[in-house]
Amino acid sequence: MKEYSLYSKEIMKHFKSPRNVGIIKNADGIGKAGNILCGDTMKIYIRVKNDRIADIKSQCMGCVVAIANTSLLTTMVKGKKLSEALKITKDDILKRFGKVPAIKIHCSVLAIDALSEAIYNYYKRNNLPISEELENRHKRIKQTFENIEKRYKDFVKFEEKILKK
Repeated sequence: MKEYSLYSKEIMKHFKSPRNVGIIKNADGIGKAGNILCGDTMKIYIRVKNDRIADIKSQCMGCVVAIANTSLLTTMVKGKKLSEALKITKDDILKRFGKVPAIKIHCSVLAIDALSEAIYNYYKRNNLPISEELENRHKRIKQTFENIEKRYKDFVKFEEKILKK
């Protein structure tokens, strides 16, 4: 009898054994993204050498797809130039995963947002020029987070406490 699965084998592979999990102490860039409404939050840490992502780690609190997306994204960008990493889209992730329930597609955007914020943070810390596209992305992510934080203050505090551990 064939087993029915809501998720592809690739999603389950990254969910059951997520890659690049953890924290980089003294990271060159740190980015956070999430959506309290669905319960997904991720933090990405990058180490940059010669304009390339030399190392990347993540912390993810979320559903199967959020954990898998964050894991897959870290494997896709490790070793890439920052400019190449910023070009990765949710469609690139979805192609690699295959079957993703429509209601879970937003998880791909969250992982990419966390990476964008880590790169933005790196550029900002090092007084490097930030493209208009990245600046606009940062403003959108920040605005979304601020709106959610206002509505769900207590949950945000709880989530931050968990991610600090």
